[in-house]
Amino acid sequence: MKKRVLVACGTGIATSTIVNEAIETMIKENKIEAEVLQIKVSDIPSYVDSAHLLVTTTIVKTEYPFPVINARSFLTGIGLEETKQEILDELKK
Repeated sequence: MKKRVLVACGTGIATSTIVNEAIETMIKENKIEAEVLQIKVSDIPSYVDSAHLLVTTTIVKTEYPFPVINARSFLTGIGLEETKQEILDELKK
């Protein structure tokens, strides 16, 4: 089954682009069937029924029926490998 990954930031443009490109590379390298969608945080509710994972660079206070992974490490470099592994672990489930 193809997984749907949401990559969200405040505007859906700046920081999510960095994370989106990194996740695209990770799924190709690991041969994972996944669709990556770059969106604004305000768009998340539209995908509640179809998403499998949310990766975000901003604080999300709402609870969703899928895992939410904080991706600020893609911007700071601190804890980046751990975050990448967490994303891969979720996508391989």
